[in-house]
Amino acid sequence: MSHPIDLKKAIQNLDSLPAMPVIAQKILTLSLDTDAGELQLLKLIEKDPQISAKIIGLANTPLFGASKRVNSIQDASMLLGLTRVKSVAVGIAVMSTLTKHPSGLLDIQRLWLHSLGIALGMRALSRAMPSRTRPLEDEIFLAGLLHDIGFMVLNYLDTELSDKLQSKLSAEPDRPVSEVEAEVIDVSHSALGAELARHWDLPDRIVAVLRYHHMPDAEEAAAGQPLVALLHLSERLLPNFGIDEPVAGEISEEDWLSLGIDPARAEELTASVLEQAEHAKQLANTF
Repeated sequence: MSHPIDLKKAIQNLDSLPAMPVIAQKILTLSLDTDAGELQLLKLIEKDPQISAKIIGLANTPLFGASKRVNSIQDASMLLGLTRVKSVAVGIAVMSTLTKHPSGLLDIQRLWLHSLGIALGMRALSRAMPSRTRPLEDEIFLAGLLHDIGFMVLNYLDTELSDKLQSKLSAEPDRPVSEVEAEVIDVSHSALGAELARHWDLPDRIVAVLRYHHMPDAEEAAAGQPLVALLHLSERLLPNFGIDEPVAGEISEEDWLSLGIDPARAEELTASVLEQAEHAKQLANTF
């Protein structure tokens, strides 16, 4: 039986964390406001069969209303938009890098479903925000897709410990995740994910989202606002969607106002987020 590792030491020793996938590094450096940048993005994705197949599958789901079957990355990018293609490609590359076979008790498919649902929910909510404070769409998708990557980091570093955490979460689904994590692993998935994001030199906003998405009122969360609050609200509107991760239920007028959203639109926007979650279920099947 293997000896459990000291996670706090492991994440401080950056060599124990995986390198960012080369394709993700390249994609993140591309500027999409030039023809050359757009062309380079499409060429990179075309060279990766796994990513290109998944993005074409995504484009062919009913959510995006293709009038005919999409068979190429060029057509998929026309339908999905380049910013979304860029973020989804990074998300797929990152998850693939951290996926172990066998993956233990961590259900990667359900985690992907959760991440995709939250990303789509954030996008729906962001459209009701004032344009001057609305985050960029590629940041919304990147934050949504990567926010729970810490669960995969734990599984990558110590599958045995990850299995212990997953068992406990399944056995006590109504307990806050942070409580269970404090008992089992003494470090949160939020901290693990943020450490990986820092190791990969992702923007400070994204690091803050990963670290504080369960603590939007923390002073340190300011670096990631309004993305942190946007993600937190999306998770509260989709409790236990995809994975067992209970969050505080009651949503106040202040929660909507903090994002510049009129609370009178709460019912309409909640319905929109739930609709996006249904779409995520269709999309997850393509992954």
